[in-house]
Amino acid sequence: MRRLMWAAALAASLTGPALAQAPGPAGGPNTWTVDTNHTSAGFSVKHLMVSTVRGTLGPVKGTIEYDGKSVEAMKADISIDVSGINTGNASRDRDLKADAGLFEVAKYPTVTFKSKRATGDGAGRFKLVGDLTIHGVTKEVTLDVEGPSAPIRQGQMLRSGASATTTINRKDFGLSYNSMVEAAPVVSDEVKITIDIEAIKRAS
Repeated sequence: MRRLMWAAALAASLTGPALAQAPGPAGGPNTWTVDTNHTSAGFSVKHLMVSTVRGTLGPVKGTIEYDGKSVEAMKADISIDVSGINTGNASRDRDLKADAGLFEVAKYPTVTFKSKRATGDGAGRFKLVGDLTIHGVTKEVTLDVEGPSAPIRQGQMLRSGASATTTINRKDFGLSYNSMVEAAPVVSDEVKITIDIEAIKRAS
């Protein structure tokens, strides 16, 4: 059980590419910057195939290009500092960060997602396809996104948000840790990632 939160990092990948929008000082009028203070990435994974364990990842940063009209034109470039993995158990967190079959954060400190294309999936929903890199391995994944929300103005900034989910096989990314108890895997191969993003840009 102490190692099963390695999956937390996965959540990171998805952590917010497709969702939020927010621009900062750098970038054009359609550039949104992820608000790290109001963005989170999480994961869930089966333990011994009888219960679900959840965890959170480290700080999420990045930018999203979005004109407020066409989700098909959206682009996202996201990174997550996986050295901030938190499963609520210090010993397990140390294993997740150091184990060669898990994240090895000293060697691979970040998880990244770079979008390639987006397609509408009904009102208020779309799919964002892109390259997710974990533990030095890059694979194409699809994020199911709800949002983005209509922008709200706060002072000189506009804010918008979205939520995205995806499911990956951890072993596809070299997270090869494996242990069995009575023929049941301590940690399932499938990991569900959920991310909630808030992004900002300066109002016109």
